[in-house]
This record gives sequence, C-alpha cells and structure tokens, in this order.
Amino acid sequence: MKPAKAIIVVLLLGAAGAAFLLLPLRQWFMQFETYVHSLGPVGPLVVALIYVVCTVLFIPGSAVTVGAGSLFGLKTGFLVVLVGANLGALSSFLLARSFLLARVAAWAAAHPKFRLLDQAIGKQGFKMVLLTRLSPVFPFVLLNYLLGLTAVRTGAYVVANLLGMLPGIFLFVYIGVAARDAIAGPIDSSVDLYRQILRYVGLLATIAVVAVVTRIARRAWREAEQQQERSAELV
Repeated sequence: MKPAKAIIVVLLLGAAGAAFLLLPLRQWFMQFETYVHSLGPVGPLVVALIYVVCTVLFIPGSAVTVGAGSLFGLKTGFLVVLVGANLGALSSFLLARSFLLARVAAWAAAHPKFRLLDQAIGKQGFKMVLLTRLSPVFPFVLLNYLLGLTAVRTGAYVVANLLGMLPGIFLFVYIGVAARDAIAGPIDSSVDLYRQILRYVGLLATIAVVAVVTRIARRAWREAEQQQERSAELV
C-alpha cells in the first residue's frame, strides 16, 4: 500500500473510532431502527429502493449493505441487498444502452482497461462479467454502466451479477449483523456467550472465504487479460 493511502486509511479508522466513542451512535441507531421497523413489511422494500437509487446515482452502497445487516439481520438483510444491488446494477446497465449511451461512452474512453474488458466479454461474456464481480477491476457503480456498452447479453449479465455478488453481499451484511452488537450495547442476557462466539468465528470464516474467492478470481482475470493481449499482438 502506498504511504498516502496508508495515511488515509489510518485517518479514516481513527475518525471512525473517535465517532464510536464520542457520538451517541447507539441512540441514533436505535431511533432509526425503530423508525424502519415501524414501516412494517415496507421497511425492507424502502431500503432496497434506496440501494437502487444509490447505485444509479454513483453512490457506493457498502454502507447500505452493512446497514441492512444491522437493521434486519442476516437473512432479511441479505435478501434486501441482493434485490437492491441487482436491480440497481440492471437499471444502470439498461440506462447505458439507452438514454446515457453517449455519456457512458465518453467515460469508457477515459478507462484504458475498458477496451480489453470489452474484447474479453465479446468472447466470454458470462465468465468475464462473473470475474469482474468477484474481483472488480472497476468500481461497482461505474462497472454497471460500462458493461452496458459491451456485447454481453442482458440475461447473461443478470445471472453473472447474481452469482458474482453473493460472496461480497454476504460478507458486508454479516459485518452489519456483528456491528449491531457493538453499537446497540452489551450482550443481551437471552443470548448466551457461545452463540456470540460462533457469530464472530463465522464472520472470520466468511472473510477468509471471500478473500480466497477474490484471489482466485483476480488470478483468472489476469490470465484472461494476458491471453487477450497475446491475441491482440498476433492480429
């Protein structure tokens, strides 16, 4: 990691720690949680819609993903983010093929790797979209639009997105579930220590699995990139 990035990371972690200690996060969270749950069955739909809007507007959805886990738990939070992220990605993809075609094409011209991605997807659409989701070479919100310029079929795009997002969504929702325990206060007496230990062990295991999957996907992407470069040299 470069020194400048390391400094930024340290500052962000320090700011997060100071906020956790000094701000009434527990009170704010409980108030917001009460409001969302007061919406009943509409609450998860609202959060999913917020995710769609954030994705289309180029706002990273990581905070929403973690928040969904904190608000709804692992199962419902996972489903909320899965629906919101995939609908948002599909909306951006379709906008890039229609109303925003010219603007997205201009964005693509500013990213040298996009030409390689476009060529690779032209040959192996589903596989390459899946790899970019497992180990993204572009930011998530930007990639949704850029993929709209490629030759990948909409059906393949949807399925590759659905599968490729699963590890990351599960991880961040799980983090949200664990974060709720830290924010909401001490361990509830109805929940024994054994369950809490299992939860955090599960979080560590999830992080390890996602890291391994990401590394494998990144290696596969590099191999595909090198193969594409060799093919271009032969032409």
